[in-house]
Amino acid sequence: MASSRFLLPVTISTVSLGIGSWLGIHYEKKNKCVATCDKVWNLPTANCAVSTTTKSPVAIGNVGEIMKYGYPSLTNLKKHGDFVLSYDRRNRIPNWVFEHLTAQKVAYNDVIDRENCQFFEDNDVHVYFRSTNADYYKSGYDRGHMAAAANHRTSIETMQQTFFLSNVAPQVGAGFNRDIWCDLEKYVRKLTKKYKNLYVCTGPLYLPRQERDGKQYVKYEVIGRNHVAVPTHFFKVILCETDKGEFDVESFVIPNAAQPEKAKLNLYRFSIESIERASGLLLFDKIPREFFRNINRIK
Repeated sequence: MASSRFLLPVTISTVSLGIGSWLGIHYEKKNKCVATCDKVWNLPTANCAVSTTTKSPVAIGNVGEIMKYGYPSLTNLKKHGDFVLSYDRRNRIPNWVFEHLTAQKVAYNDVIDRENCQFFEDNDVHVYFRSTNADYYKSGYDRGHMAAAANHRTSIETMQQTFFLSNVAPQVGAGFNRDIWCDLEKYVRKLTKKYKNLYVCTGPLYLPRQERDGKQYVKYEVIGRNHVAVPTHFFKVILCETDKGEFDVESFVIPNAAQPEKAKLNLYRFSIESIERASGLLLFDKIPREFFRNINRIK
């Protein structure tokens, strides 16, 4: 793993060339979070909760609050517990996952333990378009939550639903999922102490890089019998709403690779427009951009 870290700056610089000036990549990593970072990655099949698949906005429970400020897209929408996602049937991972977070939802509860949760396939996804745990067995990748388990501590049932494999994507373990990505998830939970509401959109990216022939290519690995796609990067965009109804926005893009230990989260900040162009999504489109009080203000 150490050798890959030395190669990382070169990799990131080529990616930056591939996507132009609106997306370059830096690095980071911090404390280790040995949460549920399994090295076998999976996708949808459900055993422990009820979800819904539809081609238009789902009107179930608290979906109206979660998606209050707009849907990034309307493809294969599903509702799980306290989050909403769009499922990518071709790549067998989410297009995006949306959460509404508050201090109460993320408050620590020692009775609700993720060690009691297991990853499940999502039976609401057609068998042609879902993967199994076997796809990720000895793949070298963690089953990376898009909606983090620790963000949903109101009940064991709510936390368990984050283990649906339709909420999961293959992530590099050491240096990424268990480190920098975990740090970002912790940072998001920390923001709930400052803001009344957080609206968080998380998802994969497949970014081009320049090869030796001077041309740019989008290349990504697939794993398992079902060819589950391994994203080149992941994004997270956080809309922070104050008690006065004001909005701050923070947005991040991190390569799906081991990151240097001493890099800072601020190095991974990118504009919302860059993420929208790279992902094909529109984020928080119900709020005019001029209404955002601060965008990626370094604190």
